[in-house]
Amino acid sequence: MRKNAATERRDYIVSVRRSQVALAFFLFIFLLIGHSWPAAAELFRPETFNLSNGMQVVVLTNRRAPVVTQMVWYKVGAADDPWGTSGLAHFLEHMMFRGSKAVPPGAFAHRIAENGGTSNAFTSWDYTAYHQTIARDRLELVMKMEADRMANLQLDQARLLPERDVILEERRSRVDNSPAAILSEQMYAALFRNSRYGRPIIGWAHEMQALSLKNVSAFYHGWYAPNNAILIVAGDIDAQELKPLAEKYYGGIAKRSIPVRLRPTEPKNKSGLQRRVILYSADVRQPNLRHMYLAPSPRSVDPLDICAIQVLTEILGGGATSRLHRKLVLEKSVAIGAAAYYEGNFLGETVLNFSLTPRGDTEITQRMMALDGALTEELEDLIKNGVTEEEVRLVRERLIASTAFARDDLESAARIIGEALATGDTIEDIASWPQRIAAVTAERVNKMARSILVEENSVVGQLMPSQSEGKP
Repeated sequence: MRKNAATERRDYIVSVRRSQVALAFFLFIFLLIGHSWPAAAELFRPETFNLSNGMQVVVLTNRRAPVVTQMVWYKVGAADDPWGTSGLAHFLEHMMFRGSKAVPPGAFAHRIAENGGTSNAFTSWDYTAYHQTIARDRLELVMKMEADRMANLQLDQARLLPERDVILEERRSRVDNSPAAILSEQMYAALFRNSRYGRPIIGWAHEMQALSLKNVSAFYHGWYAPNNAILIVAGDIDAQELKPLAEKYYGGIAKRSIPVRLRPTEPKNKSGLQRRVILYSADVRQPNLRHMYLAPSPRSVDPLDICAIQVLTEILGGGATSRLHRKLVLEKSVAIGAAAYYEGNFLGETVLNFSLTPRGDTEITQRMMALDGALTEELEDLIKNGVTEEEVRLVRERLIASTAFARDDLESAARIIGEALATGDTIEDIASWPQRIAAVTAERVNKMARSILVEENSVVGQLMPSQSEGKP
């Protein structure tokens, strides 16, 4: 039995996460809100406590409407898939909707929908999350079912095989039929040669086809435990009201030993050459140029350096006032769009991305060469001459002010804090973000630009229509 449409429409950022289709939404989340995770702590004043089994609970009270969002975050994702089983974390996410003795296959989403709520889930490299939004007086329903599948998921061959067909079809429709998604996949594989971030979240097709009941069962019993999970509830409830419910439904689940999470670093590119990936396809209607730079993990450098990268990203590609938009779109007219984004929620080494769309009606190869040269020129100018204190001041103010966008959205609030906590931050780290951003200087931004924007630490990608270069 297939899941209903709401469940099937799960957040496919999982594998195409930085495709052009999803780019606009995620630029909003990560540039306007995602960069402001910590400021959300001030906006929502989270309350937090731990259950005796080690499960962390966070409450974000918002009394604007009698509605709540429950999210359960597991600190495990696609980068924890054992070698040879890529796509396993995402596959288990699907299997979590396949039921238990108490909740038959398909009933989870159906029961929530018939009570006026919505439910979904998503997988990333470093976490997996399940969420429901429902009326406040139906909160116990979703807590009971979510806790049940944490402890009592039924896994058998009869449930596994149909769902494996579902994820294979998802890959065919969302990746194999999308040149933009294929390019992203190949660029990550080229950039991350030693890290599991080089594998797609949805998995390589041949490894997905071989995923077995033994694989899924071991992953579920190894990682899905309360002491490896975070419960976040946002909306018309406070900690005093939630604590007895959390203890009732989650507190009785036994904690377990959790495997060690490995995030190996990348070796130096001793060739000194910049890597390039060019994809030609008859399905490409809009060419695209991407530059992807290896960037430090938020867990490996001074938190102020991470804030400096966030400011650098905004200065270069954070909207209509950014350098790249001003220089390449307005002044040089070689692009119709230019954006930058920093993957700030990785446990391991991460990525600073640039995505540009060429302008003009001349031959596409010439346009792409001109755009690539113009981008390189702007980055070299920044490295040589640096950013100004005024640019940094304006971006600092904009980033802090942008947190207001999250104020009225329960799911965004829960997601912002959930991503931060699931990738190693604490509530205290989150709360201190505005002070760290306020302390960023032009000198620190320039230091991070010089350390990241190095050709041999990058991959260039080009998405091209097949007519170019005489391709068939």
